[in-house]
Amino acid sequence: MNPHEDIKAMYSKAIEAASPYGAVRSSLIREGNALRLKDGSVFDLSAFKHIYVVGAGKATAPMAKAVEDILGDSISEGVIAVKYGYREKLSHITLREAAHPVPDENGLKASQEIIDLLGKAGEDDLVISCISGGGSALLPYPVKPITLAEKQDLTQKLLKSGASIKELNIVRKHLSRTKGGNLALAAYPATVINLMMSDVVGDDMDIIASGPFVPDESTYSEALSILQRYKLEKTVAPSIIHHLEKGVNGEVPETPKDKHIFEKVHNSIIASNIIACMAAYKKARDLGYNSLILSSMIEGDTAQAARFHSAIAYEILKSGNPLKKPACIISGGETTVVVKGSGLGGRNMEFALQIAGLIEGTSIIAASVGTDGTDGPTDAAGALADGTTIKRAQKLGLNIEEYINNSDSYHFFEKLGDLIKTGPTNTNVMDLRIIIVV
Repeated sequence: MNPHEDIKAMYSKAIEAASPYGAVRSSLIREGNALRLKDGSVFDLSAFKHIYVVGAGKATAPMAKAVEDILGDSISEGVIAVKYGYREKLSHITLREAAHPVPDENGLKASQEIIDLLGKAGEDDLVISCISGGGSALLPYPVKPITLAEKQDLTQKLLKSGASIKELNIVRKHLSRTKGGNLALAAYPATVINLMMSDVVGDDMDIIASGPFVPDESTYSEALSILQRYKLEKTVAPSIIHHLEKGVNGEVPETPKDKHIFEKVHNSIIASNIIACMAAYKKARDLGYNSLILSSMIEGDTAQAARFHSAIAYEILKSGNPLKKPACIISGGETTVVVKGSGLGGRNMEFALQIAGLIEGTSIIAASVGTDGTDGPTDAAGALADGTTIKRAQKLGLNIEEYINNSDSYHFFEKLGDLIKTGPTNTNVMDLRIIIVV
C-alpha cells in the first residue's frame, strides 16, 4: 500500500464517477422523437417549434456537450456561462466564460444573453437547462439600482464571514433577476427540462446555483436577517439594504411564487456528492482498505470538521472501531471558513491545515479536495497532511499557527509540496475528504 498515491487514485475514481457528460447521457435518453427523463417523463420532440439550451456552472460545458450529442441539429440556439478554463468544443451552443466565485462583467453579459434567449421561448418551445455548482456567481444580474461592483463586494464579504452556501444563495436570490425561479419566469410559458448537478448538502434544488428554475421558499426577511447575523448590514452597499428592506415592506415583488409559472418545469438532479463518495469507497476497498462512508452531508466549521475526523481516526488507532486497520474513512459535503487574515486558501486546504496538528506523529494520512479541481480562489483542488507534516514544516522554518491565523493554507502546503493540483475537472459535486489509518 502507498496511502499517498492511493488517495489520489480514489479521488480520480470519484471525479470519473461524477462525470457531467455521463450523467446527462444516462439521464436524458432519446428514442426517435421521444425524449425520456430518468423519472419516466417523456417529451415528444416533434411537438416543439424550437429547442433552446441555457445553463451556468463549473460542470455545465460537458453537460451542454452531452445535450448536443443527443439532440444535434434539433437545437435552435443556446447560451451557457462557465468558469474561465472550464470549456468544451460546442457546435450549436454559445459558450461564455466568466469569473467564479466573485462575479464579473462577462458573467453579467452572459446572464443578459440568457435572459434575452429565454424571452424568445413560447408555449410551443422546449428549453433545456444545464445547471451546476458555481452557477450563482456565473449568473450575476443584479436588480436595479444595485451594481455589479456592489454585488461583488457583497459576495466577497459573505464568503469571508463563514456564511453557508445556503445563506449566501438566499441573499443572492433576492438581489437578482436570474436566481430564485426568475429564469423559469423568463422562460414561461415554454416547457423546461432543468438538469442539475448538485453541489449542496441535502441536494436542495432551490439552493443549487440559487435555483434559477426552481420555486424559492425563502423571503426578503430571511435575506436581511442573514446580513444582520454576520454583522454586514452596515458594511455592504446601502442600495442592497434598501432593496431588501423594500422587499420586507412589500414594495418590490418577492421571487416568483405563483405555482403556474413552474407547472411546465421538470427539475431533475442527475448527479450528487454521494456518487463521488461511493466511487472513492469502492476504490478504497479494491486497494485493500477496510472502508466506510461517514456521510456525504458534512457541513459547518472546517476546524470542527477536522477535529471530528481526527477523533474517528484516533478511535481506529486505539480500539479498532469503527474499522480495523488498514482503514479508510470517506466523507463529502461542504464546510465553511471564517477568513482571519490576508492569506490565500480554501476550505479543503484549511481542513488539511487544521488536521495536520491533530495527527502529528501518527500513521494517519488525511486529504480534502474539491471535486471541481479548485479550492477557493486558487489553482489547487486541496491538500494532503500526514503525521510528518508539522515536523517537515518546522525544518523549513514554517510556523503552522501563523498560517492558520493568516488563513494562508495555500502557501503552507505549497512550500511542503503537498498541494493537490488537478486543473479544471469540469464537474462539481462539493468536496471529498479521505482519511487513511495504517
